[in-house]
Amino acid sequence: MAKHESKVVAQNKKASHDYFIEETFETGIVLKGTEIKAIRGGRVQLKDAFARIQNGELFLHNMHVSPYEQGNIHNHEPLRTRKLLMKKKEISRLLGVTKEKGYSLVPLKLYIKNGFAKILLGLAKGKKNYDKRESLKQKDAKREIERAFRDRQKE
Repeated sequence: MAKHESKVVAQNKKASHDYFIEETFETGIVLKGTEIKAIRGGRVQLKDAFARIQNGELFLHNMHVSPYEQGNIHNHEPLRTRKLLMKKKEISRLLGVTKEKGYSLVPLKLYIKNGFAKILLGLAKGKKNYDKRESLKQKDAKREIERAFRDRQKE
């Protein structure tokens, strides 16, 4: 892999359906030896994961990293809490924003960049059911327009 390339390992597709993503942050993640091997193999799931600030540090909860097959007794625990690496200034700013009603920190992507695992963390505000329906309607309308445009070009 060439320098400055990134390979997306896992995406949280449900996040854009359930939340309005207002801002994104790239964070590093502290991993154990067998975890990075399992992540490089694509054996990770972000579906129910979330980030939380505790004692001035950022932690990722509920990210499932399957045990590494060639691992031994020193294999990692799949759902352990992992520390995220971010500058103190950014963490304190996020702490102020997340104390507001309805804001959460949601992992959007996990990718390998220059040999290191990175998490794209989104500052998200929860959607109501009617917002989700509206998003689906807009997505369907856009798809219909594109389909009609393609069909018109074929004629």
